[in-house]
Amino acid sequence: VDTTALSTQSTWGSLPWKMPAYHSAYNKAEFKSIGGFAILPIQKQKGPQAASEEGEGDDIIEEALKYFRANVFFKNFEVKGDADRTLMYITLYISQALNRVTRCNSKDSVLKEMYQLAIETFPLPGDPSFPLTSFFKTITNKADQDALRQYLTQCRHEVGNRLAERVIDPANGKPSKWWTCFTKRKFMGKSLDPPGR
Repeated sequence: VDTTALSTQSTWGSLPWKMPAYHSAYNKAEFKSIGGFAILPIQKQKGPQAASEEGEGDDIIEEALKYFRANVFFKNFEVKGDADRTLMYITLYISQALNRVTRCNSKDSVLKEMYQLAIETFPLPGDPSFPLTSFFKTITNKADQDALRQYLTQCRHEVGNRLAERVIDPANGKPSKWWTCFTKRKFMGKSLDPPGR
């Protein structure tokens, strides 16, 4: 099966419907790629990837957060470019992060939990536990492995920081059910958490 040409279909409860998933606006842009991941600019965050300028539109983190509550319902996802592969990974990471958020009862505790999650050891394409192997290329070059891990760590930190700003309900200072209700959904039926967690 060509995993880059799968149909998109989502379900809400028992009512199926077909609609297009949201894709990255960066698919047609030229950026460095490692193992199928587009190494895209990230706004504001200090790190190895140069920050994009304010006013240039959403970066890949913002795209993933903005589209998450729609895309998470899709069991299949048509990949239109390497930026979509980066979007896929970040979408799965948001799901993983939301599961950790359910342990928290304040914004400070969310930020601490997000920091700890961001620095956990995580698999890369080619590792047996990497959940999206069929969409990415195995990375055998150590320099590329290190560069990708550094970039994804930066993405993970930025997702956590921005998610903490969104997920807290200002009425009570606790995580909002309008985010935590998505913890049982698995984008493409995949998870970054190891089996059993």
